[in-house]
Amino acid sequence: MQPADHRIEMDDIRRWVRTELWDQVPVNISVIDQGFQIVEANRTFQETYGEWRNRPCYEVYKGRASRCNHCGAAKTFADGKVRVREEEGVSRDDEQTFYLVHMLPLVVADGTIPYVIEMSTDITATKLLEKEKLEAERLAAVGQTVAGLAHGIKNVLMGLEGGMYVVKSGMEKGDGERIFQGWQMLEENITRITAFVKGFLEFARGSTPEVHLVDPNRVAEKVVELFRHTAKLEGIELKGELQQDVPYALLDEEGIHTCLANLVSNALDACQISDKNGRHVTLSTHDRDGKLIYEVADDGDGIDYEIKKKIFTNFFSTKGSDKGTGLGLLATRKIVQEHGGKVSFDSKKGVGSVFRLEFPRDRLPQPSNRKQDEP
Repeated sequence: MQPADHRIEMDDIRRWVRTELWDQVPVNISVIDQGFQIVEANRTFQETYGEWRNRPCYEVYKGRASRCNHCGAAKTFADGKVRVREEEGVSRDDEQTFYLVHMLPLVVADGTIPYVIEMSTDITATKLLEKEKLEAERLAAVGQTVAGLAHGIKNVLMGLEGGMYVVKSGMEKGDGERIFQGWQMLEENITRITAFVKGFLEFARGSTPEVHLVDPNRVAEKVVELFRHTAKLEGIELKGELQQDVPYALLDEEGIHTCLANLVSNALDACQISDKNGRHVTLSTHDRDGKLIYEVADDGDGIDYEIKKKIFTNFFSTKGSDKGTGLGLLATRKIVQEHGGKVSFDSKKGVGSVFRLEFPRDRLPQPSNRKQDEP
């Protein structure tokens, strides 16, 4: 009797799995046919998306009237591969949702695929937290920017006051040379504050990245060509080391060009003030672990501890008060954050520095006129 009882017990378990577990599992499960009609779904799916019977998946998931242009299920029907994708959809309450979907082919004996199972997990809360985190980072950057702006203007005002004092004392003493010296100080600081304000307005301008599919290597090549002549005149070797076949990415090409130009310009400056022989600056690209990465490396003198603390926190310039406004790295960080990325650097005194821009591909911004289903 023991074997029979055991069989009855296992049959009960299998029946429970087919009925209860199918509806109790906290994952949206649907089965679609080759016409993209939903032929079966579990209770969780219906609670999330509403009535699904006699409706196509693109209508239920996304509220669309036609099949998605880049349909993952269509590709799975064609090649039989399992796919995992992040998608954006609409719930039964017409609210925007984000979900991670696994697409599994159901292959029958003759090798055909009559159905694809889609198992999706709601990641809307995670996406909202990511968005809130990015917004908090931007707000923190605003606070740092205001402090840096006040500091930068204070420095320029001190220069103007100094110039006025020299002019005034020269006039009182009838010293033409001193008057000329003071006037030069005024001109220099007026030029600085003009550049500072223009740069800040450009930095602070609220804008959404104008993104489109861009060849990341081509952007890097343009920056290398832009600075190649300047580097050669200074006796610095500037080269690009670009990973082959880096996939296109949704980027604001002008913004990324600005970031790389800022970093290469700073790297060339670092090499110029170094007394080393055979100085080099290298701009490289990488695509790994779902990230697009740019790196700008130099073998200048490196960055000391005090300067490291100030980079990216205010209008600090490594070029000195007579050359830089300190806006370059702040603007770079702002643009990178708008792309969902981050800026970091490694530097060793006497050895050199590497500045790195990392862009997780799943956090890159989308074109404003993009369809929900496009990659």
